[in-house]
Amino acid sequence: MTPEGSFDLAPNARRFTGFADLYDTVRPTPPDELAEVLMQYCGRSSPDVVDLGSGTGLSTRWAARWAGSVTGVEPSPDMRAAAEAKPSAGVRYVSGYAHETGLPDDCADVVLAVQAFHWMEPIGTLAEVARVARPGAVFAAVDCDWPPTVGSAEVERAWAECRKRLRVYEARVAGGAAEESLHAPVDADDRAGRGYSGRDAHRDRTLAWGVQSWSKDSHLDSLRSSGHFAWCHELAMHKAERGDAQRFVDLFRSQGDYQTLRHVGFEDAELGIARLDDTARRCLGDREVPWWFTYRAQVGVLPR
Repeated sequence: MTPEGSFDLAPNARRFTGFADLYDTVRPTPPDELAEVLMQYCGRSSPDVVDLGSGTGLSTRWAARWAGSVTGVEPSPDMRAAAEAKPSAGVRYVSGYAHETGLPDDCADVVLAVQAFHWMEPIGTLAEVARVARPGAVFAAVDCDWPPTVGSAEVERAWAECRKRLRVYEARVAGGAAEESLHAPVDADDRAGRGYSGRDAHRDRTLAWGVQSWSKDSHLDSLRSSGHFAWCHELAMHKAERGDAQRFVDLFRSQGDYQTLRHVGFEDAELGIARLDDTARRCLGDREVPWWFTYRAQVGVLPR
């Protein structure tokens, strides 16, 4: 038994193996205004930061712009190697899980989990946050909604429809469906696709390979019920970036469900990627247009 219970989190790390370069190229980084909020909460202008589930180092390098030091904790050797290939001053990466970082007590003013907390068992993770964080430190679970707002209802709808299709296929894989039923056409009202949410795609989700995830909408309750924090709060911000049709489709391909289904033999045409690509190219073309990512952060402040 691990500290977080009976969950084996190794499959969660394996889910993000094999596409680190794509992930690092197309994923967004949090808004800089969020950094200002976190520094104000912890009362330090150059905080020591621990970045849980640091992946390819996107969030770690973002934190390095405003932190005194940053330690990225990442269990996937594939993702960690991509991060270490882009060194930044004051940044180091270590192998570890969110519930078992191997870091010393009281070493962080800010602890982050960017696009990652829904892959972490919350009880063990938040206990580890409380251990490594100093009095008055702040924890932030940071996520953005999918898809980004690109100013085209047709393109955004095509993303949502494609994600619902993938949700159905992955539920079949997880349920051990035979080859014929595994690849059977997806009905629009298939039960496994119901309830899809771009804000909280992990609610009521069935995942392949023993992967476990937690609803993003439960994050704030997890912080409050942990008993570790003096104050818990949720905030939302927008991050403006630019993108074209290629980035939009590649951003979709950087999702773990797409990569999982490709690994088990599904082709892009079957998954609906060809239709998504056609729609994005017709509506967005090769020109870069403004995009808006909606970021949500659940923040917990430790007592001083």
